[in-house]
Amino acid sequence: MPQSCSHSRLIRTVEPKTLGCEECLAIGQMWVHLRLCRECGHVGCCDDSPGRHATAHFHATGHPIIEGYDPPEGWGWCYIDEIMIDLPNQTPQNGPIPRYY
Repeated sequence: MPQSCSHSRLIRTVEPKTLGCEECLAIGQMWVHLRLCRECGHVGCCDDSPGRHATAHFHATGHPIIEGYDPPEGWGWCYIDEIMIDLPNQTPQNGPIPRYY
């Protein structure tokens, strides 16, 4: 069951920066699912993807909250507390996202 955490104050309504994993698109790499940073709008791939770019973004920036973004999954995750969290809203997708799996 989703929980709250002390980092939920960092959740923002964001505009996704790319239509797919930003780093994978730049290097032509495949991904499985996408995760959206709810602090800045970075789109990265999940940990089942070869690049694990969403987690890399967390380590580089310290932005702790992601949203399961593609497909829209309706959940949030806090990397610091390692728990599922309730999100105040779900981010709409900007258009068709390329499928790479």
